[in-house]
Amino acid sequence: MSLLERLNSDMKQAMKNKEKDKLTTIRMVKASLQNEAIKLGTKELSDEAELTILSREVKQRKESLHEFDKAGRQDLVDKLRAELAIVELYLPKQLSEEELSEIVKETISEVGAKSKADMGKVMAAIMPKVKGKADGSLVNKFVQQHLS
Repeated sequence: MSLLERLNSDMKQAMKNKEKDKLTTIRMVKASLQNEAIKLGTKELSDEAELTILSREVKQRKESLHEFDKAGRQDLVDKLRAELAIVELYLPKQLSEEELSEIVKETISEVGAKSKADMGKVMAAIMPKVKGKADGSLVNKFVQQHLS
């Protein structure tokens, strides 16, 4: 089942169950996917493109969550946490810190990185491996730890 089919199915179920927040979030994600398809001029997006869009949606919500939390807007923080939980259901299983650390170590040895000056090479090599499975800032943190 493709992501769009899954979203449509879950959207129908949310309508039946009268889950307004879930329905709104699914519609936003679906709109993002459709807008990207229109922008690219294609009928269907690749799995990789869908994953990129989902990751972007999660990242946007996390950034907004941080800003609203700083501003003391608990009502918006709660709303965004709920949206984030729903969007994350459509992402692949996230890597554990141990798995991510292992991938970082392997990638560092693959590219022959020795210092923080090689950070860009390592990040460029590792991000396609963990796309959608790990947060970029967490990957960055692990790479910095292993290079220092």
